[in-house]
Amino acid sequence: MLKRIDHVEIVPKDFERSLAFYTEVLGFTMDHRYPIDAPPLKEVAYLTLNDSAIELLRAEAPVPRVERPGQVGYRLMAWEVDDMEATLRELAAKGITPSWGPKVRAAYARAEITDPDGNAIELRQWFKKPSAG
Repeated sequence: MLKRIDHVEIVPKDFERSLAFYTEVLGFTMDHRYPIDAPPLKEVAYLTLNDSAIELLRAEAPVPRVERPGQVGYRLMAWEVDDMEATLRELAAKGITPSWGPKVRAAYARAEITDPDGNAIELRQWFKKPSAG
């Protein structure tokens, strides 16, 4: 059965700008990058961070997504962080500010940033994870 999410695929508007964001700002490492022949897709870059991966796909003429509240489909990806305040300070030094947050509750702190195309990225620091049950 299912084990874990292997990777998330993203088709950015500006491939190189998004590649720089995920590697230089968020700290992903380039695992591999190569051209593909699957029109309209032209190239893939596989980026890793710890045990997670993002696959950026270069499209010939990427079509912007229409965002509407409550629309069906992908909404965001969420990343656990060790220290919310330190993470937000590090991102601020790179010119990234939260689109909202941080919101602090007894069990967690949450904030949200966006990638260059406006895709939401939640940041969450757990103080006490809910127990499975």
